[in-house]
Amino acid sequence: MFKLTSLNLNGIRSATSKGLQAWLEKTRPDCMCVQELKAQGPDVAGKFEQLAGLQGHFHFAEKKGYSGVGIYTRHAPSEVIVGFGSGEFDAEGRYLELRFDSPARKHSPKLSIISCYFPSGSSGPERQEAKFRFLAEFYPHLLGLKAQREFILCGDVNIAHQEIDLKNWKGNLKNSGFLPEERAWMSELLRHDAQVANEAADALNAGKARPGVALGGGLVDVYRRLQPTASDAGYTWWSNRGQAYAKNVGWRIDYHLATPALAALARSEEIYKAEKFSDHAPLTVAYDLKL
Repeated sequence: MFKLTSLNLNGIRSATSKGLQAWLEKTRPDCMCVQELKAQGPDVAGKFEQLAGLQGHFHFAEKKGYSGVGIYTRHAPSEVIVGFGSGEFDAEGRYLELRFDSPARKHSPKLSIISCYFPSGSSGPERQEAKFRFLAEFYPHLLGLKAQREFILCGDVNIAHQEIDLKNWKGNLKNSGFLPEERAWMSELLRHDAQVANEAADALNAGKARPGVALGGGLVDVYRRLQPTASDAGYTWWSNRGQAYAKNVGWRIDYHLATPALAALARSEEIYKAEKFSDHAPLTVAYDLKL
């Protein structure tokens, strides 16, 4: 089994001071995708290049103490891709892709593991507009990548997709992370070509043409595939305000988003809550896969 963990660290120095390394030594994932490093190269050098025998690769933000993503792995990648070609968002350290290409792996000779940190729009309208720009730019990148290779994207997406993905959905309908436009973006990303094509054909037959309709992204929300009805048990983030964590007033905003062939290999999942390394919980999925 290939164990893949995703965790928003809310600062690598903070998370490692709260027992993260000991947990990794005990659970032994094959790869861990991390977000919000809140550190730069000099901060990581000599301290955090490796964790529990996992070799780290990183995409740092230009701004100090901000954003940044990484992937820790037991397996040497065949290629490391830093950024996704965005003039605006690559400067914020939001995308790292490790490629593990192997002709011997018949079902997926081209395979990528991606760590991604989507922008938050909660600080105000300006950042929400930046988030919308990111979504618009990132969607075609994912579709282009899917046309070329299999991949699993792990990360803090900063979107709760459905009502069961957060405790207080009625009170958050107008808040960043649960806006209709964000949820629609996620729905489109997870829709499959046949489903969308059939809907477009039905609309056309009904005289309601949908010119230029985009076929769905065809990715799979792996946790939802394994746990289609889970609500409270699926939360991965809790506000630091009040007693949100103690009362489990949470959101499910951390994901494994995979191409269908890899999603079909997912066998089990765990959201680890016995210890608290940050305001997010680690999400681990075991895949019937060998790199």
